[in-house]
Amino acid sequence: MGERLSRARVRAFVGRDEELGRFQEALAGDPRAPFAFYVCGPGGIGKSTLLRRLADHARTAGRLLVELDGRFVSRDPADFERAAGPFLDVPGTVLFVDSFEHCQWLESWLWHHFLPRAADDALVVLAGRRAPQPQWTADPAWSTLLHVTELEPFSTEQARHLLVAAQIRPELRDRVLRFAGGNPLALSLAAATGSAGCGSEEIWAPSADVLRTLLAGLIGEVPTAAHRRALEVAAQAHSTSEELLAAVLPAEDAHLLFSWLRDLPFMESTLRGLHPHDAARETLAADLRWRAPNAFETMRRRLADEYLRLLREGPEDRGWTVTDELFYLFREGETLARLRTWSREDEVHDRPLHPDDLELVLGMAEETEGPASAELVRYWAQRQPRAFSVYRLVSTGRIVAFTARLALPSPPDPQDLATDPVVAAAWRYTDATDPVRDGEHIGVSRFTIYPEKYQVPSRVIDLSSSRAQAEAARARGRAYGFAVYQDAETWGERVKGTLTDTGARPRVGAHTYGVFGVDWRRTPVETWLQRFISATDMSDVPVRSGPSPLSRNAFDQAVREALAHWRDASGFAACALLRTRLAADFDEPVAALRTLLREAVDDLARDPRGVRAREALAAGHFSGAPTQEAAARRLGLPYGTYRRHLRQGLDLLCEALWQRELHGSGGA
Repeated sequence: MGERLSRARVRAFVGRDEELGRFQEALAGDPRAPFAFYVCGPGGIGKSTLLRRLADHARTAGRLLVELDGRFVSRDPADFERAAGPFLDVPGTVLFVDSFEHCQWLESWLWHHFLPRAADDALVVLAGRRAPQPQWTADPAWSTLLHVTELEPFSTEQARHLLVAAQIRPELRDRVLRFAGGNPLALSLAAATGSAGCGSEEIWAPSADVLRTLLAGLIGEVPTAAHRRALEVAAQAHSTSEELLAAVLPAEDAHLLFSWLRDLPFMESTLRGLHPHDAARETLAADLRWRAPNAFETMRRRLADEYLRLLREGPEDRGWTVTDELFYLFREGETLARLRTWSREDEVHDRPLHPDDLELVLGMAEETEGPASAELVRYWAQRQPRAFSVYRLVSTGRIVAFTARLALPSPPDPQDLATDPVVAAAWRYTDATDPVRDGEHIGVSRFTIYPEKYQVPSRVIDLSSSRAQAEAARARGRAYGFAVYQDAETWGERVKGTLTDTGARPRVGAHTYGVFGVDWRRTPVETWLQRFISATDMSDVPVRSGPSPLSRNAFDQAVREALAHWRDASGFAACALLRTRLAADFDEPVAALRTLLREAVDDLARDPRGVRAREALAAGHFSGAPTQEAAARRLGLPYGTYRRHLRQGLDLLCEALWQRELHGSGGA
């Protein structure tokens, strides 16, 4: 029976060639091979499977095996020594300890007192969720004797091989791969579930049993309901910071929860925060959607509201990341699925164009769009060098793409119109629809050149689009935004419902281009983003000539925008709240709206529960305090307490104004 199990494991085993090769060298007595192997990684990554495969190799080599499970190891080192006795007495013994995280307290004793007494030619293999303490990997005495392997998820090719072997139908494999994310446990459970019961038109989804098994295997026990909520935030958010946790879980200790998340073995740390491995993320999100669909939507909307707030109020250098994170939250929507990709296989980061990069950029433009386009790149790089970004692969640092997002003031420069047919077409469209006034400007995402993935959805297009939308949200006086694509027919279908096809098809060299745009004066950026993520048609956007009701989310964002620009006269005069029913009958809408907002804030103090909320709003927006920290000091409050009162005040104010919007000054 043992031989049959071993053969079955050989047939089902995928990858891990390097680990198997090093262990085979050690079994063969190679003097350069390690004595101790330490395998670590999150739950479900395949540690136990690898140990069983290594054990099969050791048996085949005629070695004596001692196999221990850390979950059942006593806290007394003497008990461990008795259980592993042959390792000290019988030459050639191989000691395997699985689930080592459950007996991690033995680690120092093992390195100091137990392992140095091993019998001749003995080997040891430890596997656990945590990496070994750094002093052992840094110890010169152990550096040549210890081999540490942090197991990675399967590659896409390896994962597909497993699903093909499990006879998962081809039309279901992409969905299974997206759910499993290369995690061996998730893939194995999906393979065990198989295609049974799925019609040809159905989409594979994990069953409750699969989810329960994965949660136990990947995550283990969760201490409290608050910890569970924190996991659910991390499952939906692209990256989770302590500030984000505090914003969406205001009643919980965000510092404690973030520290707990950070220590989980399936969490990865980045400059923008934490994110779980794909299998853990998809499992948590699928479990919440199945178990509590209303809670799933509530959490997602809470995150979306925070992202939209940050887009207007957060630091300028975070604007584009906020847009990226907002889109990621709704990545399964039909429109976003057509337009964006969140693959980490070719992750890139962008930097401003450096003069030394120009020749490389020109070469990319000529390779993909021809010499005429390259000359236009040279022209705009001289006119607006700060509009250009170059993109480097995170893995190698190699420059693979560049973009240019131009800002063009009104009236247009005749030289620009005469030089670039695409820019000229954009200006002609504005003149024919709703001319751009003096002091306003348009934005044009003029070039998006990624030779290896030209004109197809990619992380370069994702990041450039996010930056363009963040710039539109913050820019004052931006009348239009335009995007330019060579394959106009294909991209027309992709952006349908989010951008308007201007009908312009300007020609540059041998190629024609489609120009697609949006009038930011008609459509507040927040409203556009809400419609974008909801895949709603844009044909019924509010027009500038008359007031139209916004959705509740868009209305709340308009209130926040008006407060954020309270001391910016031009910004306040352009705010979306002026296009609501609240301001419909004002003779002097800007002044009257300012009075209405002040009165509505003061009215909050009529209820004893709203006194502190009113004080926080007044200090934060009307008092002249330059920052929220300064407003908190002015009130003599800790910053966290002030933020809580401010958030409550915003909620109460938005609700009161919404009732006026729906029912007039008399409220509900």
